[in-house]
Amino acid sequence: MASNDIPDKIVIDKSGANLAGSQAVKTILKITGHSKMIEILQIKYLNNILELDHRIIKRITKHMLGFKAFHSASATLAGIEVAHMIRKN
Repeated sequence: MASNDIPDKIVIDKSGANLAGSQAVKTILKITGHSKMIEILQIKYLNNILELDHRIIKRITKHMLGFKAFHSASATLAGIEVAHMIRKN
């Protein structure tokens, strides 16, 4: 925060330590008189970059019946990953 300014939102997981720390920072900002307040979003898995990428795969493969062979599973998942990377540039 010292080098980048105060964020508008903080996304944390469901752990209590992160919530306590971010609320302490929010309280310090309120005491010091900063007009900008931080919005705390407590959403499980949303702060993890790997989980963000895997939710695309989970959404696509959820309706499948499963994979019968490892080779077909790896080929399908590799194709989904490539298509997602192309969309993300």
